[in-house]
Amino acid sequence: MKPATRAIILKYLRTLHSWLGIIVMPWVLIAGFTGFYLNHKQAVLSIIESAPYDESQFDEWPDPKEGTVTQALKLASQNWTDELVSTIEEKTYHDRPAIIVTKPTGQIIVSKPTGHYFLKTNFRRQTFAPDGTLLDTKIYWNSVFGWLHTRGWLGTRFGTLLMDITSIALIVFALSGMFLWWMPRAKKFGRMIRRKA
Repeated sequence: MKPATRAIILKYLRTLHSWLGIIVMPWVLIAGFTGFYLNHKQAVLSIIESAPYDESQFDEWPDPKEGTVTQALKLASQNWTDELVSTIEEKTYHDRPAIIVTKPTGQIIVSKPTGHYFLKTNFRRQTFAPDGTLLDTKIYWNSVFGWLHTRGWLGTRFGTLLMDITSIALIVFALSGMFLWWMPRAKKFGRMIRRKA
């Protein structure tokens, strides 16, 4: 290979390698951190997870209001306006009788005895008083980190596209890095062989 051609190839490879490193860096960090979490869940959760909310406080609430199907449907409609109801069930939730309205994005769960309610999605659960005051937010870290690790994004819009792009970019990044490492050594190795011949 001519020196001029080699220089041009190396120049473009360095540029490609540098830009790929910058572009994929956020997803490399996400993949690294979420991979660490998947191997050491308890250690990470002990740092980031808050103490659980004590739901026994529901029983001592000063102004309880009986939870109804109408209330549950209204709350579901307010939170996910354009979605149709998938199911309406009456069953126990956290050892309390509840009305559960499910929509594609999540659930509204109303405690029948007191009117407290939960807004639950794949990634979090919010607990509200009967008057709508937010009492607690629980993040489902396992879901958050699982989605980030496989999709690189919390929404469903891009699917696994971002992580697929990152995976391909990392392969090109590794190959271009290996080539950049090898080219000067190959040149040196070639000179050594020619001297000995």
